Amino acid sequence: MKEDRPFLGWKLAEDFMTAVFEKCGVPKEDASVCADVLLESDRRGIESHGCNRFKSIYIDRIKEGTLNPKTEYEIVKETPTTAVVDGHNGMGMVIGTKAMQLAIDKAKKYGMGMAAVRNSNHYGIAGYYVTMCTKNNMVGITGTNARPSIAPTFGVENMLGTNPLTFGLPTDEPFPFVLDCATSISQRGKIEFYAKNGMDTPAGMVIGNDGKAVTDSAQILEDLICGKAAFAPLGGIGEELAGYKGYGYAAVVEILSAALQAGSFLKMLSGKDAKGNKIPYPLGHFFLAIDTEAFMGAESFKRTAGEILRQLRASKKAPGQERIFTAGEKEYEIWQYRKDKGVPVGEAVQKEFIKLRDEFGLTQFTFPFE
Repeated sequence: MKEDRPFLGWKLAEDFMTAVFEKCGVPKEDASVCADVLLESDRRGIESHGCNRFKSIYIDRIKEGTLNPKTEYEIVKETPTTAVVDGHNGMGMVIGTKAMQLAIDKAKKYGMGMAAVRNSNHYGIAGYYVTMCTKNNMVGITGTNARPSIAPTFGVENMLGTNPLTFGLPTDEPFPFVLDCATSISQRGKIEFYAKNGMDTPAGMVIGNDGKAVTDSAQILEDLICGKAAFAPLGGIGEELAGYKGYGYAAVVEILSAALQAGSFLKMLSGKDAKGNKIPYPLGHFFLAIDTEAFMGAESFKRTAGEILRQLRASKKAPGQERIFTAGEKEYEIWQYRKDKGVPVGEAVQKEFIKLRDEFGLTQFTFPFE
């Protein structure tokens, strides 16, 4: 595993991001949660949702008034096993952690717990929330809708969000099974990463209104907003590669992220009003916790899950391939590599951090890449 970019120590990165969030009006405790969720993405090597998005998705939106730094978390309806939460356009990471913890607390009492959220914002890496469950020997499931990006099968208009459907399963191994992926063939954060690093988007991920592949990453980001391009659903364009499956799963997430809590959906999440002015993205999420102890016991579940994963990895490999992986394994290995080094930051993120440091007068911070 080789890394040419400079590393920023984890504590320095967390302290700096927390300080910037505070300068933007996020309460200290909430700021710490937001920084932790973002950095968890970098710990796992999922750089599309970590430091790379700190400024553009959170700080810039707070500045423009489309994201409330102070989160008003309101439970509007509740039963012993369910809850509906209104986030009032607050910080998605704060809303997400509270809602998943609520589901976990209910599952501890009744075996299962679920919370549905409306009027939230981008909540970072979905895998963070299901890992909250695996640490409690629970199965975790979460999903969220997002601004329109995916075209339905046989269509070219961006209608559905990238809508991740994420699972976390505890195992008897050093890491849980965490499947965290969009229902599109790619997602916006990855295109942002490509654009910041001067890379083209691989052909086949994004289609234009003419149905042809688009590869200019910077142009794609503009075209996704104005409706001139759309992501293909997971599987690809049309039915031959089973793109209808990704389309179907994206629709499931959209419905669960809106219908359970009477929330917003599809074009209502565009972030623009009828005149083209920027407005909040009133996203919806759902969080489900299932206590394995309520079935045949946590140890039994983890042992069986672990054995299934070990047998999968030990199965016959394709010619020229050294390993078979299971979900969560690569992320665990990246963490083992990075835990004593820090988060690697490219030139674009370096410039953003320096600019934010100087803008807010946070002179106590000095970065190793300066």
